[in-house]
Amino acid sequence: MAKPAKRSGTKDGPIIADLQAALDWLKKHASKATLDGMARYAIPSDHAFGVAMRDVQALAKAIGKNHGLAAELWASGVYEARLLACYVDDPAQVTAKQMDAWACDFDNWAVVDTICFALFKRVPHAWEKIEKWAVKKDEFVKRGAFALLWALAGSADDDAPFFKALPLIEKAATDERNFVKKSVNMALRAIGKRSGPLHKAACDLSKRLAESSDASARWIGKDALKELSSASVMKRLDA
Repeated sequence: MAKPAKRSGTKDGPIIADLQAALDWLKKHASKATLDGMARYAIPSDHAFGVAMRDVQALAKAIGKNHGLAAELWASGVYEARLLACYVDDPAQVTAKQMDAWACDFDNWAVVDTICFALFKRVPHAWEKIEKWAVKKDEFVKRGAFALLWALAGSADDDAPFFKALPLIEKAATDERNFVKKSVNMALRAIGKRSGPLHKAACDLSKRLAESSDASARWIGKDALKELSSASVMKRLDA
């Protein structure tokens, strides 16, 4: 591979121009403590260096948007490189095909959530992917559907799509797999905090789930209802 290309630096560090330079930077900022600590959060470390998220974000800020580099970072398979790709890719250049291709590589919740909140929620194809991925069998692809719904709930302007998404939540609520169950729960809670009408719809769904004979659905419903009925949420909605 060619010698790592670096341009003039910024206050956040050097601007990285190619894959090898980015990987070198990440390795330099890795620590064994961070790598060992990943297990506590159920994040696989076999393809990781051990770089703190704050350092990944600092490097992303120094690089800026770079769609081509993002593709190379993702293809490397390195955990931190994929996190970095989520931040440096340009949403305007992300295609539906790319979203599906990257989703096929999902192998841990941290990458899934990072890409949904940092990148995919800004892509025009986001809603179609929620509908498509919500019925997939793969645990992390399915998590991607509801992590993306959760991400959009905090940023989208229109309430209408969220009413249509509630049946997807109800259908997925019986999935007992931990990483799916938790993302379904977070999506339901986030939707219920958007507005008065959505709060009522989300609470109605939560009550139905809480009375379900299915253990996963019951947990999701009770947990969501607990937050949605809290004084802090009610105060926020009243305001």
